[in-house]
Amino acid sequence: MSRFNNVLETIGNTPIVRLTRLAPAGVELFVKLEARNPMGSVKDRLALAIIEDAEARGALRPGQTVVEATSGNTGIALAMVCAARGYPLVVVMAENFSIERRRLMRFLGARVVLTPAVQKGSGMMRKAAELAAKHGWFLCRQFDNPANPAMHERTTGAEILAAFADAPLHWFVAGCGTGGTVTGVGRALRRAGAATRIAVCEPDNSPMLAGGVPQARDAAGAPLDSHPAFRPHPMQGWSPDFIAGITETAVREALIERILPVNGADAMHCARELARREGIFCGITSGATLAGALQLARDAAPGTRILALLPDTGERYQSTPLFADIPTDMTGEELEISRSTPSGRFDAVTPAPGVVAALAPVPQGDAGASSAVAAAIGDRSTPVVMFALEWCEFSWSVRRLFARLSIPFRSIDLDAKALQPDDLGARMRAALSARTGLTSIPQIFVGGELVGGATDVIEAAAGGTLQARLVALDVPFARDASIDPRAFLPNWVQPR
Repeated sequence: MSRFNNVLETIGNTPIVRLTRLAPAGVELFVKLEARNPMGSVKDRLALAIIEDAEARGALRPGQTVVEATSGNTGIALAMVCAARGYPLVVVMAENFSIERRRLMRFLGARVVLTPAVQKGSGMMRKAAELAAKHGWFLCRQFDNPANPAMHERTTGAEILAAFADAPLHWFVAGCGTGGTVTGVGRALRRAGAATRIAVCEPDNSPMLAGGVPQARDAAGAPLDSHPAFRPHPMQGWSPDFIAGITETAVREALIERILPVNGADAMHCARELARREGIFCGITSGATLAGALQLARDAAPGTRILALLPDTGERYQSTPLFADIPTDMTGEELEISRSTPSGRFDAVTPAPGVVAALAPVPQGDAGASSAVAAAIGDRSTPVVMFALEWCEFSWSVRRLFARLSIPFRSIDLDAKALQPDDLGARMRAALSARTGLTSIPQIFVGGELVGGATDVIEAAAGGTLQARLVALDVPFARDASIDPRAFLPNWVQPR
């Protein structure tokens, strides 16, 4: 047991654990559990580093307000550090990040200013900079602050080197948000002369690093706009809609040797597998990092040692798709267990989910895309068709509604990796917009007729007109389901 003077002294020295059930035979696969930091994420290191550095430089005065733009984990970490150090904190966060995160920050005493989801990560950064300039607050600048990678070089990298001093580590795998972990650990490994190679994971549908297109920046180095390769994805904290300045530094210093594309569904699967087969509770980005590490492990030579950094815990993802299939009521199997003895029984049965169909091959050219859209809409074997984005929250709202009502449907995810060749997804989206006059996604058709977007479908379900269409088309669904369709909208658009 150890004694500490304050909670900040407990940051770092997180455990490295070998996976015994998920690793392929012959490969030693380890994970570094950053959820063991006091506020449950790797960003505790960053937050402490930035505040201590600003204090040392005189850039942060006693009692001065701290402000930062964050998807959540950095804000939670800063809230802890600022509470312990006595600084007021204002966090700027896009409204579509998980509800749990903003509540955690407010619980720790921070004030949370939300920005419109449509403005993405670059929008919340602009807002934080405006607030800092207007009020004279200290802006953390996590995406460009050199204190960020310096902390990882001094602590995370040193911990990894010490842990593998007696056994060579062949690969270090991490995701990329600010780039601080990759840059700092990479510098520490290089300085020590380690032969460890670094692989960086990014969403497969948002290949900003792999694509090689540089980030447009203003004279001060801030992103001018969203990167052209950015697409919405479920890995909160990874790959904002721009390439961070620190990440570009890692690229310039040739610290990254391999970029691993990770599918969102694989990230969810690996997060659940970590929990169910290894007893490690983590978030979506941790599952995504493991998915990338498993890509390496499957092709690795016997005896290869791989370390994946798992950035946070799973508790702050309960309102995200990670928990979408985790029921609150008893499943059929659980009901059977309940019925196996006479007392305390319930008899309700959970409805079966809807069905999602795939897209057939599509010819090249705009005409082919238009024909594919028309064919999907006119396919009477699946009267309910949704043109969606794979990880769009409004698309997920419709999916959840259809699953609850057991409505069979076809989802064509226009930003999915399978539709990226020849820019097929974009061509189909253009053809769809030309057909309907709408630019928003999702767009849902029933029996060849456009119902509208997510809110239109939800209102149609609330008013009963959606159900009437399904009855007229002889589409089976759970007619007796008692639900409030509006409850399926994202939490951040629910009445506050």
